[in-house]
Amino acid sequence: MHEIAAVEQALRKAAPHRLVGVVEDALRKHCDARRVELRLADYGLRTLQLVERTAGAAPAVPIHDSPQGRAFGSQEPYVTHDSDATRVHLPVTVRGDRLGVLSADLPPETDVGPLLPALGELCEALGHEILVAERDTDLYVLARRAARLTLAAEMQWQLLPGRACTRPEFALGAHLEPAYAIFGDNYDWSVSEGRLTLTVTNGMGEGIEAALLTNLAISALRNARRAGLGLADQAALADQAVYAQYRGATYVSVLLLSFDLATGEVEAVDAGSPRMWRMRGRSVESVTFDAQLPLGMFEETVYTTERFTVLPGDRLLFGSDGVYAAVSPGGESYGERALARALGGTRLLPPTHVPQAVLRELALYHGESPLEDDALVICLDWHGPVATVAV
Repeated sequence: MHEIAAVEQALRKAAPHRLVGVVEDALRKHCDARRVELRLADYGLRTLQLVERTAGAAPAVPIHDSPQGRAFGSQEPYVTHDSDATRVHLPVTVRGDRLGVLSADLPPETDVGPLLPALGELCEALGHEILVAERDTDLYVLARRAARLTLAAEMQWQLLPGRACTRPEFALGAHLEPAYAIFGDNYDWSVSEGRLTLTVTNGMGEGIEAALLTNLAISALRNARRAGLGLADQAALADQAVYAQYRGATYVSVLLLSFDLATGEVEAVDAGSPRMWRMRGRSVESVTFDAQLPLGMFEETVYTTERFTVLPGDRLLFGSDGVYAAVSPGGESYGERALARALGGTRLLPPTHVPQAVLRELALYHGESPLEDDALVICLDWHGPVATVAV
């Protein structure tokens, strides 16, 4: 595997639906691979779905109980051996966003160790090309579906930037439930050279109406952010856009945050229901802000920013009202005490694993009946500014 540059060039030139074929050709040529497959994580992060290049449905494999799932969860290669083959499973991840797993059957006598660095580079190149190819083909989007999405969920997933993002200064992961029938909950982020902007939204209503409302709000916030407006003005512009369309009949709750990557100073605008918890050391506390009006409730609402500081080692958890307001059979809301316990109990997990772990705890807490609302969880670990070395 000394021809990575050539394989990367072949991936860039390949037709969007031919990416796995290019990788398979390279592994057959350089590693004598006998079988190569790509599986992508489904929207619910429960199974790994085969990217089908021919007709016929192959069974999915579970993320939590399979060799492929071990590679996906650990984000490390996982190798098995038997008399027929050496099977290597490699995570396919782009900037912290876990896409899936590439698996290859190699001859049983293969010494995999020396190959792993090059195979890792190949998977990274494949992941980047998948994201580009999704502009032109549905192949990889279809592979992520373990079930049919509702139209509202389709609209909401198209808005999302990804499920995770990693930079030297921070790492974050996010998850939405129910994955195949989302209504109004959503999130967005953008990272520039010196700033992370994070948006947590909860659109009023259900189904298509909620999805259309959230689409309008997210698009307006992006438009304002990309115009270079500050956080308060971003909220004000989105507020005007929603009010102009609905005249106060419906609205969007939003928590807007802007992190200075060099200092850890954070600006915040709290305009509605999404909430934040902070774990510092072993202490977990709910962080409250001055409540301001949701977007679109009244005409020309004026928004103001608040400030706080995150420290290296801090973990922040953001949840929609479908999380903290869910009640136990005894009538206690999840946000009163149980959420803090769940956050403390998951302190050793990476942020990409925390949202699902919290949502599993929520499902047990809520009891046998299904949740009545969307449930959105985002976990952000703050590492702090990157040290610069004087020359």
